[in-house]
Amino acid sequence: MYSEYGSAYRNLFLNHWWWRAREEAIVGVLRERFRPRPGARILDVGCGDGLFFDRLREFGEAEGIEPAEYLVDPLGPHRSRITIAPFDESFQPRRRYDLILMLDVLEHLDAPVQALRHAISLLEPHGLLLITVPAFNLIWTNHDRINQHRTRYTKASFRRIAEDAGIQILLARYLFFWLFPVKLAARAKESLLRAAPQVPQVPARAINRFLFLLSRGEEKLSHVLPLPLGSSLLVMGSIPPQICDLC
Repeated sequence: MYSEYGSAYRNLFLNHWWWRAREEAIVGVLRERFRPRPGARILDVGCGDGLFFDRLREFGEAEGIEPAEYLVDPLGPHRSRITIAPFDESFQPRRRYDLILMLDVLEHLDAPVQALRHAISLLEPHGLLLITVPAFNLIWTNHDRINQHRTRYTKASFRRIAEDAGIQILLARYLFFWLFPVKLAARAKESLLRAAPQVPQVPARAINRFLFLLSRGEEKLSHVLPLPLGSSLLVMGSIPPQICDLC
């Protein structure tokens, strides 16, 4: 992630329609699929400054791991629950987790299968893994460049790395269908004008609200009419039953 993007991240996460809509979609899926036991433990991989921790309180006690130290406020309210370190085999907590989140993390990694295998190794036998990633390389834009993405995923390409990592996919759903043609047009425009990457801004209040409501309405519709594509992919997975039996 470019440093100038990182410095704008807090404001974008808290106020931009895309982050707000994604958060509501994630919380909605957790309410549908995750039944936390008392004292449930949650790990947010790539948690930044723990900006999602307050919403996760509904489901358990959240902690996080973040490799980019500059994203973590040393005086932030959640600092004591954030480990600043790479998410690899060197991260060995004392207990397993009931829920692990990897929200727009895997697209940054050169070795996503290893990261998924490590995540699965940290789950309780019946724990859940919730992942979001950008979807479809066809809509690769300057947004991917400024975020230093390696790739974007489809359901098929994600299923391949999930199988390699030993993950059972329970749910795979595209988000932001309406944004797909917008990003396709943006890619064409950027190619024509040779535009340089720019840090996104929060739109004017009325526009920001409208795009949030549009995205939320579409996400609710997707429960009835599954979307064939989108600009993001949400996946929920678990340890396969035959492996669970050996845990």
